[in-house]
Amino acid sequence: MPTIAQAQENAAISADQSDPRKLEWMLGSPPPAHKIIRSTDSDYFSFPKLRWTVCHFRQLTPTVGVSRGLGAPVPFERKIDPSIDAITFTPLSGGKDMSFAESFSANYADGIVVLHEGKIVYERYAGCLDDAGQHGAMSVTKSLIGLMGEMLVAEGTLDETARVGALVPELAGSAFGDATVRQVLDMTTGLAYSEDYGDPNADVWRYSAAGNPLPKPADYTGPRTYFEYLQTVQKEGEHGIAFGYKTVNTDTLGWIIARTTGKSVADLLSERIWSQMGAEQDAYFTVDSIGTPYAGGGLNAGLRDMARIGQLMLGGGAINGKQLVPTGAIDHIRAGGDKAAFAKAGYALLKGWSYRGMWWNTGNANGAFMARGVHGQAIYVDPAARMVIARFSSNPSASNTVNDPISLPAYEAVARHLMR
Repeated sequence: MPTIAQAQENAAISADQSDPRKLEWMLGSPPPAHKIIRSTDSDYFSFPKLRWTVCHFRQLTPTVGVSRGLGAPVPFERKIDPSIDAITFTPLSGGKDMSFAESFSANYADGIVVLHEGKIVYERYAGCLDDAGQHGAMSVTKSLIGLMGEMLVAEGTLDETARVGALVPELAGSAFGDATVRQVLDMTTGLAYSEDYGDPNADVWRYSAAGNPLPKPADYTGPRTYFEYLQTVQKEGEHGIAFGYKTVNTDTLGWIIARTTGKSVADLLSERIWSQMGAEQDAYFTVDSIGTPYAGGGLNAGLRDMARIGQLMLGGGAINGKQLVPTGAIDHIRAGGDKAAFAKAGYALLKGWSYRGMWWNTGNANGAFMARGVHGQAIYVDPAARMVIARFSSNPSASNTVNDPISLPAYEAVARHLMR
């Protein structure tokens, strides 16, 4: 995977110019050699190729399904508001006002769905995506894993005060061994682990190598699965002191969930949520070489189904008249986490935010909270406006600091419009 710096080198190419349909990636039988994208290529997830890749992971790597079950989907009612595109806002970085329509391309969005009172009021697609397609959710995946963790805690199946080493003995000698389930859920673990995508020597790349399902080089001696890598993570500092966003927490939670329930996160997500919420499409997870779902960022799904997750959260764990997740679990997430611990992470654009159950809480007047993923993936839930925004994107930069100055005020502007 390329570094953020490498991606930004190509950022001068606009969303329209980098549209994978216009660039004709992977068209033809076979495609021309210079238009082929392979998972074995070092740049398969670099911009602008990533604008095709985000919709086609299952063509490039092994996956495991998340079944929607055999019941009929429950379609959203539609009440399209044509004035949403004309809503204007001022980016956090200043400058002239921007319209919501302009923000779509500015952030290289592949699709946006806006729900108000459970109805679709806005829907738009571009790039590799349409309403029947699927897209990588990236770290939005973490929030679904966190939701299942909070669900099990609320139901009494999982003790949030339990030490990880007691639940997963294989992790007893790692940094996670003396951490509590709650500290993993809220990412307040003290770990010697760097997730700086701009640093080619960061730990995240060794983690990525361990989880890569493709054959390893002959001289490779490192961990070969997510489970193996997690056992190598060492402690740095104390648990429970500061928020630190590290993907290995989510895969550790995924292991805890699997060990506690006897089901993988893919199977549990299908059983408890995906097959019960009226989903339109199956989803799927990318996996490592032994088929372990990538809990930290491997979910791929249709955009309207991601909006359903937002509606489930907005509905206090209920959707289509069915209570799928205990209300207490949703309330716990919506309440937010320790703001002082979060502030120590130093997010300049996220003053007053917090993190709870692997969801981001904005701390704004509307009580908005969200799931966030690299390259611009998002589920944004605004309880006061009764609004959900689901977005898939393929921004050249992995870092949300690039799209937040446009995305966050855009979301708030739509909420104000819908509350009028």
